[in-house]
Amino acid sequence: MFMAKRRKAKKAKKKRKAPKKPFGGMKICPDAHLGAVIGKACITPSQMTKKLWAYVKKKKLMKKK
Repeated sequence: MFMAKRRKAKKAKKKRKAPKKPFGGMKICPDAHLGAVIGKACITPSQMTKKLWAYVKKKKLMKKK
């Protein structure tokens, strides 16, 4: 009897995902009042939130329960 040869399956290549830009790459430029708290440079919204919370904790502006 004649038997057909089995072919080896090809391995699928994994595609690398591109790193995500924070908030679509949008940056916020603070005015003079906000710039005194977080700095004058344009930053992403997530960086702004981190800097605001650091300021609040440093100055102890949160109400205690």
